[in-house]
Amino acid sequence: MEWYLPVIWAGLIGTAVAMYVLLDGFDLGLGILFPFTRKEADRDVMMNSVAPFWDGNETWLVLGGGGLWVAFPKAYAIIMPAFYLPMIIMLLALVFRGVSFEFRWVAKPDHWHWDLAFNAGSTIAAFMQGIILGGLIQGVNVVDGQYAGGAFDWLTPFSVLTGVAVVAGYALLGATWLVMRTSGPAHDLGRKMAPALLVIVLLGMAIVSAWTPYSVPRIAERWFSLPNFYFLWPVPTLVAVVALLILRWLKSGHDALPFVGTILLFLLCYAGLVVSTVPYLVPPHLTFWDTAAAPESQIFLLIGTLFLLPMVLGYTVFVYWTFRGRIVHGEGGYH
Repeated sequence: MEWYLPVIWAGLIGTAVAMYVLLDGFDLGLGILFPFTRKEADRDVMMNSVAPFWDGNETWLVLGGGGLWVAFPKAYAIIMPAFYLPMIIMLLALVFRGVSFEFRWVAKPDHWHWDLAFNAGSTIAAFMQGIILGGLIQGVNVVDGQYAGGAFDWLTPFSVLTGVAVVAGYALLGATWLVMRTSGPAHDLGRKMAPALLVIVLLGMAIVSAWTPYSVPRIAERWFSLPNFYFLWPVPTLVAVVALLILRWLKSGHDALPFVGTILLFLLCYAGLVVSTVPYLVPPHLTFWDTAAAPESQIFLLIGTLFLLPMVLGYTVFVYWTFRGRIVHGEGGYH
C-alpha cells in the first residue's frame, strides 16, 4: 500500500472537520445564545448575520463524513456503530435547526416554537458533537476489527464534560461573531457574553487537559515523555496567551480581533487533539493505514476531490466576501 495516500486523506478529512467546526460553530453558537435575548428584532439580526452562510457551512460536515466512508471504510464501520445514538440525535437536531431557520420567517409573528427549535437544535447538535469527541478520545472497544462495545459506551462523565465544553466553545464563537458582524443590542449581547463564555471554555479546557492524560495513559506518554514535552509545551502556553489577548481586545473595543482570536483558540485545541491521537483513526487500536481503502479507490476518489475541493473553497470565499460588513436591524437575507 502506498503509505502516503492514507496520510493525504487523513489530512483532507481533518481539514474538513476543522472547517466545519470553525464555520458552522459560530452559527450553532448563535442558536445557543438565542435565549439570552427575547426581543424579536435582535433575534432577526442574529439570524440575518448568518443567513447567507449557514447551509454552506454544513458542506464541510458532509465532506468529512463522506471522506471517512470512502477513504477509511473500516474506521467508518467501527465508529458509526459505536456512536449510532449521538450521531442520529445530532443529525436530527441539525434537521430541526435547519427547518426552524426557514420556517421562523414565514410563521411570523407566531413563531416562538421555531425559536425554541432553533435554540434546542443548535444546543443539542453541539452537545452531541462534544459527546462523540469525548468518546473518541477515551477510545473505542474493538475486537477482531469490529466494534465490540455496548450501545451506551459513549456516555461517560468525560464525554458529558467535553459536550458541555463544545457547547460553551460554540457559544463563544457565536458571541464574538456578533461583536464583529452586528451592531446595536445584538453587538452588545456578544460583547457582554464573550468574557464569561471564554472563562467557561478555559475552565473546560483545563479540566479536559488534566483528565485526559490521567485516564488515557497513551496520551499522557505522548505529552509528558521526553523529548516530546519540549516540543509540545508551546501549545498550552499559546492557548493562555491567545485567551488573554481575546479578553484584552474585548475590553479595548476591538470588533474583529476577538473572533480571530477565538478561531486561533479552536485551532490550538484542534492541534492538541491531533497530537494526542495521530496516527490512530480509531483510538487506541487502528491507525490510518489499518483502516484505509484500497490504494486504487483512494487515488480515484482523490482525483475527484482535487476538482471538488477548490470549488467548495472558492464558493466559501465568494459568499463571505460578498456578504461582508455589519448587519443592522431591517437588513439581511430575511425579514
